[in-house]
Amino acid sequence: MEFKIASVVLLGLSLTACGKAPEQSKTTETQPQSASTASNPAMEVSKDYHSFANPEQIKVTHLDLDLDVDFSQHIISGDATIQFQRIEPNASTLILDTRDLSIERVTAMGQDIPFTLADADPHLGAALSIEVPAKVEAVTVSYHTSPQASGVQWLTPEQTAGKQQPFLFTQAQAIHARSFIPLQDSPQVRVTYQATVRTPAELLAVMSASNDPATERDGEYHFSMPQPIPSYLIALAVGDLAFKPMGERTGVYAEPSMLEAAAKEFEDTEAMLNVTEKKFGKYRWDRYDLLILPPSFPFGGMENPRLSFITPTVIAGDKSLVSLIAHELAHSWSGNTVTNATWRDLWLNEGFTTYLTYRIMEMIYGPEREQMEFVLGQQSLQADIASLPAADQMLAIDLRGRDPDDVFSDIPYEKGALFARELEQKVGRDAFDKFLMGYFEHFAFQSITTDQFIAYLNDTLLKEHAEKLDAQRIQQWIFEPGVPEGAPMAHSDAFTKVDAARDNWLAGELKAEQIDTANWNTHQWLHFLNNMPESLSQAQMTELDNAFALTQVGNNEIAHSWLLMSVNNWYEPAFSRLHDYLVHIGRNKLVKPLYQALSKTEKGKAFAKQAFTEAKPGYHPLTVKANEGYVE
Repeated sequence: MEFKIASVVLLGLSLTACGKAPEQSKTTETQPQSASTASNPAMEVSKDYHSFANPEQIKVTHLDLDLDVDFSQHIISGDATIQFQRIEPNASTLILDTRDLSIERVTAMGQDIPFTLADADPHLGAALSIEVPAKVEAVTVSYHTSPQASGVQWLTPEQTAGKQQPFLFTQAQAIHARSFIPLQDSPQVRVTYQATVRTPAELLAVMSASNDPATERDGEYHFSMPQPIPSYLIALAVGDLAFKPMGERTGVYAEPSMLEAAAKEFEDTEAMLNVTEKKFGKYRWDRYDLLILPPSFPFGGMENPRLSFITPTVIAGDKSLVSLIAHELAHSWSGNTVTNATWRDLWLNEGFTTYLTYRIMEMIYGPEREQMEFVLGQQSLQADIASLPAADQMLAIDLRGRDPDDVFSDIPYEKGALFARELEQKVGRDAFDKFLMGYFEHFAFQSITTDQFIAYLNDTLLKEHAEKLDAQRIQQWIFEPGVPEGAPMAHSDAFTKVDAARDNWLAGELKAEQIDTANWNTHQWLHFLNNMPESLSQAQMTELDNAFALTQVGNNEIAHSWLLMSVNNWYEPAFSRLHDYLVHIGRNKLVKPLYQALSKTEKGKAFAKQAFTEAKPGYHPLTVKANEGYVE
């Protein structure tokens, strides 16, 4: 999922604090199993606690989908034919995950077979248990979704860029695939799939599978995904879409009015693909295309294989936010090819992908830009560590009994990347690149646990560089909170003059209009704003706004930081823009901190409630769920 250019206001926190972890006892065990279970012996590290499925007995291997998209009723209906393998030869019950699905019938070899749909769990949905006769290797589930499916968003024409046609898109991570397909919704279960999707004839359907840019728009579309993928990477979108190539293997789908701007903004995607392939091994997914979604998309990006789903909020006109594209592309190696087996292991996806993102940005745009983004990422990590309980600061997090969406913080992303960066610095870049290439090859198209990763690390990098690496420190990185003392630190010379300008302005030695910002890029603006003191006077806010027109800034990341400052200092001249921002953007990373800040005062909560009520019909269900508590 999305790479996050830091936009949280740090309110004067010292960056150097990130180099120290809270006081903690160090584990003395070096075996992966004992280390990861020491704090809670009851945990089974290979068990997916967020799925009812029973792949250890009967494992799904392939899906054939035959689906109709009904915009009038806001439902997807049809058949899912599920092929499976009996891991236990005498197993007779196939258990699938569902959420708010209406199951009409289940058949095998043309005959109805018994099934039971259990009562729903608030986090996990409902288990669908199917009695499968002996020698049967596939069943067909006829079903339809709920209009309120948690992984599906239906948009009216008015909520799209073109204003003429409706739009549908799905978002399956973490456990929302079960809201539009009955399946074993666990990342440890990888499937191939084929699909036929019928839509209104004037619309185009695309999926995280083979998409033919020259396909005829006729209302019936066929897809194939020959590589086995986890369920959270199954994705569908339907809308008034056009295509423009950006290179031999890359292109962009978008609504026609957004197509040229998107293609220009992301024109370096082919170069990113080429340098990553050269450095970290073959790209295994044929094409790499982008789909630009309406602004209600709840994330910056989603790494659906072959077709990353991307928010339009990163189209800034200057390529300043394209690290998100690098991040989703990097998932083609870390995440899509080698996948976390459970959501406890998310850091294996996001940590290494964030590390690769920094490397890609350095290769394409140079070390100065990479270092600026590293500083911002480290500042964002520091802010999360300051706000999260110790248990949620661990890479291998215990999520039992919780919604797996809770795992998405900067811990798996930035702490995971910092761990990878330390390994690189300890053994040298060439040796670490060799390790990563071997890792992606060794576990290609597999889903692995943290403990499997540690075992592989012990057998390779730790064995080859025993004099440079410390097994106990590796355990500390993964199983203890905070960041170990002595971790790599970020520094950017480009931020030094920004710090000086901010300090001189705060001291009254320089007026805002005298600050030379002519050559500042987005990252320098974010550093300037994100490190302001917690409290500024109305005169200071007005001076900044008058000098730099921050309330009208078009860059969504800079606008977010400014609007958050405006809430925290109750700078009302920005509130009209704030209302418009909340109503028209559904990317949760950008709107959630604003709702959270507004909720701290009664008048702020009243403002938030008004904006949320207006925005809610256009928000994705995940954005609604994440923010409705702030306006109650």
